[in-house]
Amino acid sequence: MTAKVPVELKRKLTLPLLTLYGLGVTIGAGIYVLVGTTAARAGIYAPISFLIAAGVVSFTGFAYAELSTRHPVSAGEAAYVRAGFNSSTLTLVVGLLVAASGIVSSAAVSIGAAAYIGEIVPVPPTVIAVAVILIVGVMAAWGILESVMIAAIFTLIEMGGLILVIYYGVSADPEILSRTAELLPPFEISTWGGIISASLLAFFAFVGFEDMANVAEEVVEPHKTLPRGIFLTLLIASILYFLVVSVVVLVVPMADLAGSAAPLALVFEKSGDTTGGIFRTIAIVATTNGVLIQIIMASRVLYGLAMQKNLPSFLASVSPVTRTPLVATGVVVALVLVFATLLPIARLAEATSTIVLIVFCFVNLALIRLKRTSPSPSTSVFVVPIWVPVLGLLFSIALLLTGFLPV
Repeated sequence: MTAKVPVELKRKLTLPLLTLYGLGVTIGAGIYVLVGTTAARAGIYAPISFLIAAGVVSFTGFAYAELSTRHPVSAGEAAYVRAGFNSSTLTLVVGLLVAASGIVSSAAVSIGAAAYIGEIVPVPPTVIAVAVILIVGVMAAWGILESVMIAAIFTLIEMGGLILVIYYGVSADPEILSRTAELLPPFEISTWGGIISASLLAFFAFVGFEDMANVAEEVVEPHKTLPRGIFLTLLIASILYFLVVSVVVLVVPMADLAGSAAPLALVFEKSGDTTGGIFRTIAIVATTNGVLIQIIMASRVLYGLAMQKNLPSFLASVSPVTRTPLVATGVVVALVLVFATLLPIARLAEATSTIVLIVFCFVNLALIRLKRTSPSPSTSVFVVPIWVPVLGLLFSIALLLTGFLPV
């Protein structure tokens, strides 16, 4: 009697799909939701907070590019830590932290989606958030190609929405083009304290690029595709974020913007254009997309940890029909529902940022140790100088410590 061959994940993701996957979770998870809460701390200098966050992320992004080609597997961060520290306990802790970041992030973005939908449908936000999570959970279980194709289409729509924000913002107040000097902060401790504190929230807007490492087993030619996908995601997101946030803080009164759960829609209200209804629809797509991709990521992390025998084996079961980890997906969806109904969006965003920064610290440390103790990798591996993960570690620690600054 022949042994039953386990069902494996299938390689379907090319560079365009992988990049859109990364952009989908990055853009949808942050910019559509958190501009208001970031502006509440940094004021008109919020764009600077996003630039600081982008700088912190870029060094760790390069570290991920090398590690994802050294170990192109699901639950990538856990595999990196295992290779760098040879500790099963630390591997499990980091893997669970990564899964937790996806779960908490999905909960935060589902609240943002509910806020946008609530402007159209008079239903309590909690009910809307629960419905969004359940519908998206079904999409995530459907199949990796199908769910990522949906995410790719959603991503193109949400990028179009950001371009609309820039266009209508400038149309509403053409003089903002001559006011860009107002975005440069003075050298005052109180001002920079708010900017740096806000950068922890702004960092949440970049959460997503690292998710690409966790679908590595479903990527075509991961040694080439993963580094390129990471770089393109960070570059495009950084440019769009800076332009959008600059327009928003110059056009929308700060009293209206600060703390808004649907901040970008305020640009259209300011312009008095009926396209605001179209934009709200785009924002709904964007935030829903963020929930979808984070659920996909978190489920793959649980799957990967189970495959590495760090979690119960039932979490590694893959459906022969959908070729997705259904049990892991169900567990993730259930946890997202719990967090979305218990905590406010700002607290969820800060929790996500803190968790991800801790993971970044471990990932950069793992690469530093690998470079010091392991032989040079093969020519198929993307390689960065050792100072890249060193700076990635230092910047991640510095941004993590801003969470203790008074707001």
